[in-house]
Amino acid sequence: MSATASITAGASGRYAIALFQIAKAAKSLAAIEADLDSLQGALDESADLRDVITSPLLSREEQGKALRALTDKMGLGADVSNTVALMAENRRLDVLPAMISQVKALAADDRGEVSADVIAAKALTEKQSTALAAALKKSVGKDVKVNVTVDKDLIGGLIVKVGSLMIDSSLRSKLNNLQNAMKEVG
Repeated sequence: MSATASITAGASGRYAIALFQIAKAAKSLAAIEADLDSLQGALDESADLRDVITSPLLSREEQGKALRALTDKMGLGADVSNTVALMAENRRLDVLPAMISQVKALAADDRGEVSADVIAAKALTEKQSTALAAALKKSVGKDVKVNVTVDKDLIGGLIVKVGSLMIDSSLRSKLNNLQNAMKEVG
């Protein structure tokens, strides 16, 4: 199975491929990615919005009106707005977050880069992010865009996910492994 096929599996993948192809043909991929980043930000910030896209109690029309009002207020482009409206019409808004990440993955793959999700105990400096991206580039063979999130529960270290590869060097993980090893002995 190709990398693109695994990126775009399922219903969300069909919407992602369609939106990506529209953006690529119109040479508006950067604008579409910016619109999708804004939409993802709104989803991350608003529990009410997440409820709207997943609620079985709202009709297609109600979901469509709510999302159309949101995309208009946010000033999103026609391609993203129309895709979201189509998803509402087809009762597929529940896969909107997955579709957003899949379009971003397709765009990154088109640019010859891969995305690395990094969870750190504290925010990385620019120098650390650059060094991590360089080290991952050597390992993966492609340019790497590093997306860092902070989880103070890690205590120290990093968890790095690049595609299907996951490297967990967090102190929390090492302590859990030690605890499990001690249980097996005793």
